[in-house]
Amino acid sequence: MRLFPKDVELRGLSPITLAFVGDGVYELMTREYLASEANRPPNALHRMAVSMVRAEAQAKALDCIAPLLSEKELAVYKRGRNAHTTRNSEEYHKATGLEALFGYLYLDNQDKRLQELFQKIIENK
Repeated sequence: MRLFPKDVELRGLSPITLAFVGDGVYELMTREYLASEANRPPNALHRMAVSMVRAEAQAKALDCIAPLLSEKELAVYKRGRNAHTTRNSEEYHKATGLEALFGYLYLDNQDKRLQELFQKIIENK
């Protein structure tokens, strides 16, 4: 389900723009997952969410799903990973690539694929 039902020309978007959208998608999926697991105090939920969305965790998540990616998905990830960012660590670049992939899949209305990849990440956390 799209929250803002407007088609977007994906080829015209920079990988950083895809990562901007994907950051929100990944965070929302993480929050939904945590809320579905148990009713916890907000500060506990926040700490758990931060531990899952920080660059180190996203880099590990990417390593987990990398073998499952199609050529197209891998190309989107690599564009995001190789994009110029203000931070220069390998983990941060991997995380940016993961976010670009999630942004791309969301904007391309590939909700089922997003769910498949996120489920794999959750199974391996």
